[in-house]
Amino acid sequence: MDEILSETERKMEAAIENMEKRFANVRAGRANPAILDGIVVSYYGTDTPLKSLATISIPEARQLIIKPFDKSATAEIERAIFEANIGLTPNNLGDHIVLNIPALTEETRKDYVKQVKQIAEEGKIALRNVRQDANNDVKKLEDITEDDKKDASLDIQELINKYNKKIDELLKIKEDELLQV
Repeated sequence: MDEILSETERKMEAAIENMEKRFANVRAGRANPAILDGIVVSYYGTDTPLKSLATISIPEARQLIIKPFDKSATAEIERAIFEANIGLTPNNLGDHIVLNIPALTEETRKDYVKQVKQIAEEGKIALRNVRQDANNDVKKLEDITEDDKKDASLDIQELINKYNKKIDELLKIKEDELLQV
């Protein structure tokens, strides 16, 4: 039974980490290299992640600079960023690319808050699925009493309460970050 609980907690922790990674991809008006995570560049005919082809630095709060290791890849990187449709226009300066992050409008901020709330809800759904799997595993155990099964279910519920609270806290932090002008 302890094995089921520890496995359940590990899966819930993984769900939280996944949600945090998705939160990082929602920009808050400040430069964050995570917004470039999903960009893939066609480099000599091979799809290659942007982070493998260049260094990404943040010289100012609202600016990213991308310096390719191979200068000949600059145009392909520029094209990949433009086609990724992340709401940023790349400025090719020959040996590097500059991305200026525009200030967010009130409407954009509210859209991002909605997006973050949706991500948080998906995180809670993932937790509920983990709880359901754990409860099913407990029910399948034959060598324990019904009281022990009820105690295990209560322990699992305590875990989900703990992680739901954690999701709510992370959501509040991200909302505050997005709504900050």
